[in-house]
Amino acid sequence: MESQTHTEVVDAPIDVCFAAVTDFERYPEWFSGISEAEVLSANVEAGLWTVRYGLNMIVKTITYTLEYESVPPNTLTWRSIDGDIRAIEGSYRFVELEPGLTEATCTQSVDVGFWIPGPLKRTFEKSALGDSVRELKTAAEARAHA
Repeated sequence: MESQTHTEVVDAPIDVCFAAVTDFERYPEWFSGISEAEVLSANVEAGLWTVRYGLNMIVKTITYTLEYESVPPNTLTWRSIDGDIRAIEGSYRFVELEPGLTEATCTQSVDVGFWIPGPLKRTFEKSALGDSVRELKTAAEARAHA
């Protein structure tokens, strides 16, 4: 699987960024395309979650389940364990640049399970990844300034 990476500087403290990205049930409020998010299991103290998502693809809703592990407030990693997409692996890395300013980097690899021409697939994945990090930036900044 080929991975894509996108970085944004977020005008919010690192703990607020981490709280936003791990508030999975609120993803449908700010993460375009995600129509549902259900936490199937959570051990917040251990930094572990299992979450099932519905992704609205216009013609059909794709479902997939991710297992998350974290080292708060710096790292969140995930991998798919079930669903319509063959494989997903990714991570968020948060670095405090200064108090109240955080660098957020997301890296993700996706194998959808069916053939898509390489250039089209890379363009779609890069665009979707960039949009998701920008949407996290907006959600974290809204939390920080609320």
